Parts: sequence; structure tokens; C-alpha cells
Amino acid sequence: MLARRRRDPLQAARRRGQELKLQVDNLLSESQLQGALDPNKRRDIYQRCIQLKRAIDEHKTTLQKLNKADEVAPVGNYEQRKEEEQNLLDRLTLQLQELAVDMNREPINEIDVLNESKEDEDSPGEDEEKSEESKESSGDEEDEEEEEEEEEEEEEEREQESLKQAASKEYIALGDFTAQQVGDLTFKKGEILLIIEKKPDGWWIAKNAQGNEGLIPRTYLEPCDREDQESSEEPSEEESEKDSEKDEELEDKTADRADVKQRTDSHWNAVQKAVSEINTVDVLTTMGAIPTGFRPSTLSRLLEEGNQFQASYFLQPELTASQLAFRDLLWDAEAGTIRSRPSRVSLIVTLWSCKMIPLPGTSIQVLSRHVRLCLFDGSKVLSNIHTVRATWQSKKPKTWAFSPQVTGILPCLLDGDCFIRSNSSSLDLGILFELGISYIRNSTGERGELSCGWVFLKLFDASGVPIPAKTYELFLNGGTPYEKGVEVDPSVSRRAQGSVFHQMMSMRRQPQLLVKLRSLNRRSRNILSLLPETLIGSVCSSHLLVFYRQILGDVLLRDRASLQSADFISHPVLATFPKLWEQTDVMDALRSAWAEKESTLKRSEKRDKELLKAKFLLVYHDCVLPLLHSVLLPPFRWAEEETEDARWKVIADFLKQNKENQGALKALLSPEGLHEPFDLSEQTYDFLGEIRKNLA
Repeated sequence: MLARRRRDPLQAARRRGQELKLQVDNLLSESQLQGALDPNKRRDIYQRCIQLKRAIDEHKTTLQKLNKADEVAPVGNYEQRKEEEQNLLDRLTLQLQELAVDMNREPINEIDVLNESKEDEDSPGEDEEKSEESKESSGDEEDEEEEEEEEEEEEEEREQESLKQAASKEYIALGDFTAQQVGDLTFKKGEILLIIEKKPDGWWIAKNAQGNEGLIPRTYLEPCDREDQESSEEPSEEESEKDSEKDEELEDKTADRADVKQRTDSHWNAVQKAVSEINTVDVLTTMGAIPTGFRPSTLSRLLEEGNQFQASYFLQPELTASQLAFRDLLWDAEAGTIRSRPSRVSLIVTLWSCKMIPLPGTSIQVLSRHVRLCLFDGSKVLSNIHTVRATWQSKKPKTWAFSPQVTGILPCLLDGDCFIRSNSSSLDLGILFELGISYIRNSTGERGELSCGWVFLKLFDASGVPIPAKTYELFLNGGTPYEKGVEVDPSVSRRAQGSVFHQMMSMRRQPQLLVKLRSLNRRSRNILSLLPETLIGSVCSSHLLVFYRQILGDVLLRDRASLQSADFISHPVLATFPKLWEQTDVMDALRSAWAEKESTLKRSEKRDKELLKAKFLLVYHDCVLPLLHSVLLPPFRWAEEETEDARWKVIADFLKQNKENQGALKALLSPEGLHEPFDLSEQTYDFLGEIRKNLA
């Protein structure tokens, strides 16, 4: 007798999908029956929704692991069939989500309404009521609308009461938390805290065992269950506890929809947004569109709040306490230039690649994959936030690469070599890497940015010795940098059990980032020593930064008639150069134009620093200033491919025209050239004004 032929993996997955679809359809039909209003029945349907959702998630994981090479026989339209199965599972997940939400709501008490109508029928005067049925029918709709309004008011009252009922409940701390500002409460892992008030912004008022009160983040807490007390309580009290738990769930839902009250500390303001404003992320996670470890990007929120985390903030010279001199910009009279200043941290970090990064679902479209990095001490950001965009191939969508081979110069945005400078004395100083994607939802058109994981590389050991310069394989964490114990993709757990081989294979499937710390050679050390004490940027543009710093020193320290003068300085380069860090394509245009100009210089001319600065100023005036005021150049928008292509086309045409005309003067004087008008103040440099804006 011949053995039965083994079913192909994709065929088995499709059959399993049909079985799950049949179960979901049966559950939906059962929820429409009249008996579904019973609380016990609703609870049973809700539990079955959760179980089916888990089964579908497991089936999604199995489906994603399928490969065409695993098929016993050739399968036509393999990817299309696999995508159709994935779409089916997404629809089933959405149906289960809606059903679970419906079953979790308090049912409208239709039985009481029916009983009241029966009592009215049994009451005296039935004949009179029958004769007035036509009159009452017209008022039934108004009565129903009034009943619905009363029910909505009752629900709002219940939600307000739930805030009070949920208070005075004990919670256990999941990790250590150190107060960041006045009013916060410090606690340790495992400490029991009494919640006094739950605020909708995610920061609760709590009291510890010593009687101290303060604000704490709710993400660090877990309800403290006491089984001994629950077993000794009366049934009525148990029912009241269940009701209070439901009220807490309602309170959590309303808290996510409430307006978040901003705190004065912008670090924690961004954390609140990334932790509490997660309605969209919750929906995408429930639908299976993103892994459960994804969060709104914390570093992206900080960049949106102001310029204090942008490079332009750290490019401005820092004044001393008396505001009569510069602390980080000093003049070397013997060398005739600014003085080099060593810093505690001065190195180059190379981003190699990111591996095993989970893929988002088909319901969102990824606009950009990138890594944001900054200096971090475990509680706050200490530098500007630098962004490097990643590239990927369709054959390996889970692998991100950096510094691709391109024709011409490598764009700053794609350069994986980053210089890092810092003079911070913190023992916990390190580099925070956050992997992110910019996305747009296909159904709503909503845009956003998600964190795909983060990792913190500490730059000094416990004794204060710098870590060695080598390649580091860093495993990513899920959640935000202020959350602990969250995995990017829980389906691939780090705590894999089994043999050593299985554990090794599980570690290879973990999301990870490969970086290399490089020590500086003599040339790199000389360049970086002329830069600000705290700054992160692209190595390919560091030589342009040196020109800016030298021109800044000439204007502020050498050529000023009086060092106590705070008058405006007419200098377009100083007034506009910091803007280039926010428009990297214009910076690339300057790099290209300067590289072409430098190639025409003789060796003796390249050794003349004053001549190089004069040539650089001419290139800057010919290239950057006309572009910044061109009406043809669209405004810069992050992660918009059409806008980026249009901007680069305008820039490329402008550079080509400059090369043909040997400068921009002919184009500027041409009647066809159109430029935006500008005020004279836009071309003047007010260093005191810049300092005041940065410190505001």
C-alpha cells in the first residue's frame, strides 16, 4: 500500500486558514443570537475571541516562515497566494477585535425595557392604551432617543466614578525609577505603592510605605493581587472587585483618549507622548500590522518639540557665565586660527547593518527606514539627535544596510560613518541607538514614526575606562528607552529553552544592530578637535564644519573691533550655515561644489588656509545662497519621496548650470531666474540672539 502523499506547507496553511475562518464565522453568528445578551454568554464569547486571536497570531507567524523552496512540488503564483492568506488573517483579526470590544461593553438592558412594557400591558386600562397606540407610536422614537442620551450620561458618570474607585489600590513596581524633577516619587523594583489618584496623562499620584507622595509613570506598575484576602472575602465583595476591575479597564481606555498635560521637562514630555498617546499603535498591534514591541519614536518626538536637540543648537558658540567671552571658541594668536580643544569622547562610529528587523504588515506603507543616535546617560539626551537613513533589498527585507555605493558623492543622509564628541563627565555616558520607520496608513492616510527597537552602548566601564574600539553586535530592546523588559518581537524570545543549538539559533533570529567603534588617526583627530565640544554628525561633512568654525572665529574673535560689542554682524554664511544641517541635500550640493573647486587648486594653494577660506566663501555664495532662496526648490519634508526627488532635480540642474556658466552670477542676473525676497536681517548674524533662542 502506497504511503499517503504529504501535503505542501502552503496548502496546509491555506487549509488551516479556512478552518480559522469557519470558527470566526460561527462565533459571529453565535453572537447575533438572542441569548448572547446574557452576561455569562458574553464573557464566554469574549474568551473565545481571545483564544481565536492567539491561534491566528500563531498561524501568521507560521505563514511568514514559509518559503517557496520548502514546497514539495512547484506552486504557481506562490507569493500572491501567500499574500492572499495574510490578508485573510488580517480581516479575521479585525473582526475578532470588533467583536471582543462589543462583548466587553456593558449590554443595553433590553430585558428591563421588555419587562416594563409587559407591566404596562398588564396594568388597568388596556383598552384605552390599545385605542391610543397610534398616538404613542409617534412618541416612541423620541423616548428611545431620550433613553440613549440617558445611557450615555450614565456611562460618562461610570467612567468618572471609576477614577475614584480605582484609587487606593496597591500596585507593585516592575523596575527602579529615579525622580527626574520636583514632584516625582522615587521607588525600587518590587516596592508596594498605594495609588491615590489615576490621572489620564499616564502619571499617577502614589504613596510609598514611608508615607511619601509623588508622581510615578504607570508603565512601571502592575496590580498587586492578594489571593489570601480575596479567598476570605464575601461573594458580594468579590463581585464588587470584578466591577472595579472592569472600571479600571474603562479608565485605561479613556485615559488613552484624553488630552495629555505637558510637563515642563521636554524629555519626559516626549516620553509621555510615546507611552500614553498610543491609540494608533494599539490598533496596528491588535490588527497584527506591527509587532507588539514597536512604539512611537521617542527621539522623533524630541526633534519635533524644538531646536535644542538639533545640530544647529550645538553649532552656536557657548558663552561663559559672564557672557563676555566664549567658552568653547578661543583664539590661538600664534597659529592665527581658532584653538583646538580635546574632549573626553572623540571617536567615529560606523553603522554596519541591522539584521532580523521585523516587517510591518500590508496595512501600512513604509516611507523611510533609519537609525537615530544621540548621547545618553540613562535618563536624558545630552547631544543633538543625528539621523542616518538605511537602505534595503527586496530579497532581504529584514536586513538594513548603510553607506551604499552610489555614483558621485555619498549623500550625508546615507553616510554610516558618524563622528561623536562630548565633554560630559557622566560615568553612565553612552550612545543611544533607535531604529525607526516613517509610515503612512493605507486606510486613513495618517502619517507617523515608529521605533522598531533601541539599544544603549555604554562608552565607559565601571572603573571609568573607555570601552575598546571594535565591532559590537547589539541586541535590540522593544518599547521606549524608559521601559524595561520589553522585547521587539515576543514570538522570538531570547529566553529560548532546549539544547544549546536551539538557543544559538534563537539568538541568531533576534533583532540586532552591528556597529564599529573606530579610534581616530592623526588627521581625523586634528579635524574633530576644531569642532564644538558636544556634537554628532556625518564624517563626510566634517571638513565643511571646520571652515564654518574658522570663519566664526575670524568674525567673532579676530576682526571684531571690540570684544564687548554685541552689534549685528552682516555675514550670510554665519547666518545660514546651521540651516544646512536640517536640509542635507543642500549640504550635499555644497560638498559637491567644493570638491569640484578643490580639485582645481594647486598643492601649494591647498596649504594656504586663508586662500582656502576665501575660495570656500565664494563657493558658498555661488551655490548655497541661491538655492536657499530659489522659488523652484520645494520646502524640505521628511520621508516624502516625491518632494525629495523634486528637490534633488532642482539642485542637480542648478549645479550643472553653474558649471556651464562658471558661477551663479549669470543665472542670478537673468530675467528668467526667480528668487524669494528676503529681509536684510536674514543675512545678518546675531550671536547673542542665537544664544538666547537656544537657551529659551
